[in-house]
Amino acid sequence: MTTMATAVPARAPQTWYKILYVQVLIAIVLGAIVGWLWPSVATNDWVKALGDGFIKLIKMVIAPIIFCTVASGIAHIQDAKKVGRVGIKALVYFEIASSFALVLGLVMGNLVQIGHGLAVKPDAAAVANYVKQAEASKTVDFFLNIIPDTVVGALARGDVLQVLLFAILFGFSLMALGERGGRLRGMIDDVAHAVFGVIAIIMKAAPIGAFGAMAFTVGKFGPAALGNLIGLVVLFYATAAIFVIVVLGLIARIVGFSIFKFIIYIKDELLIVLGTSSSESALPQLMEKLERLGCSKPVVGLVVPTGYSFNLDGTNIYMTLATLFIAQALGVDLTFGQQLTILLVAMLTSKGASGVTGAGFITLAATLSVVNPALVPGMAIVFSIDKFMSEVRALTNITGNGIAAVFVSWWEGELDDATLHARLKQPTVSNGIDTRTSRR
Repeated sequence: MTTMATAVPARAPQTWYKILYVQVLIAIVLGAIVGWLWPSVATNDWVKALGDGFIKLIKMVIAPIIFCTVASGIAHIQDAKKVGRVGIKALVYFEIASSFALVLGLVMGNLVQIGHGLAVKPDAAAVANYVKQAEASKTVDFFLNIIPDTVVGALARGDVLQVLLFAILFGFSLMALGERGGRLRGMIDDVAHAVFGVIAIIMKAAPIGAFGAMAFTVGKFGPAALGNLIGLVVLFYATAAIFVIVVLGLIARIVGFSIFKFIIYIKDELLIVLGTSSSESALPQLMEKLERLGCSKPVVGLVVPTGYSFNLDGTNIYMTLATLFIAQALGVDLTFGQQLTILLVAMLTSKGASGVTGAGFITLAATLSVVNPALVPGMAIVFSIDKFMSEVRALTNITGNGIAAVFVSWWEGELDDATLHARLKQPTVSNGIDTRTSRR
């Protein structure tokens, strides 16, 4: 592994209102106020377009970033077996972390049975579209869809797993070319730097996007939408916090750093996710920051994009917790065997759920239909508050994927400890991506 400079470059202190996370936080608060006081204005199509437009701008560059990062990272590896080794380690980590998330959701749902006594009359029509999408999805189709019809089509659609597959194959091809592929590897590295420069420009619009997304959410769904279901929202938030602090905190401690310092390090990305309800909106920035943190570039390129489909800790907590809540609200007693089935089914249905808002609701429909079809109409109970829960799903997912990349880098012996502690001790304050950073 190439050793990075451990000293964090000194920068002149920024004026507080020019700091990105401050701007995003102010935008979120203003958006919530506008949505609460002027819902008719907040639900205007143009306000909604502010959030949707920012997410589209970010998704526009996700495919080229993943392709360049993964292909270049693999091409620079001398040992081809290393890629497979990293992939296996990542999958092992994903399954263990996902299991902890699922079990935690199940335990909290049994300990705090807030669904009992909730008088509800579920409307199946409200969730019919999600149920139809869940029924149409099959595990075999998910794996077949990883293979793109065409490379251009995968890049055009921005399908993360399809682009990842082609990038891996292309990286191996460059590796086999040896010296002849040197010029092409250099060109891909330059393209990656240029795309990160584009992201730095896009990130200037992050406060606007966060304002639009939060204003529309509060204006359309709340705060009246919470009603008697506030208990489920609070329980989900608390369970996600326990998972991050205890489970991910323990993993971070094994590596040798504090989960709280890591959260502070990625605060910009977390606030963007909070405002947009999509973990994909911060994927490129997260990859760049993890590399600057001392993680191996090939590991980051493989673990983070894959984790967006295979390591969705927040979605896993949501599925087990929401399934128990719906069963309790409908008066359906689930046996120990059925609860065990929830774990097994949710482990499969959660795979392929992207960071896009609503994906967790579709996977919930798939889980309920397998565990007990009588529970499916009960999805309407949590439909009105799903948007408020999607923020925490996305926050937990992106934090889990960040920790996964650090842990796998450490496991692989390619984590620069000196850089890690230097960065966490003094997080670099910047508005977006630092394209000047040396990339391995």
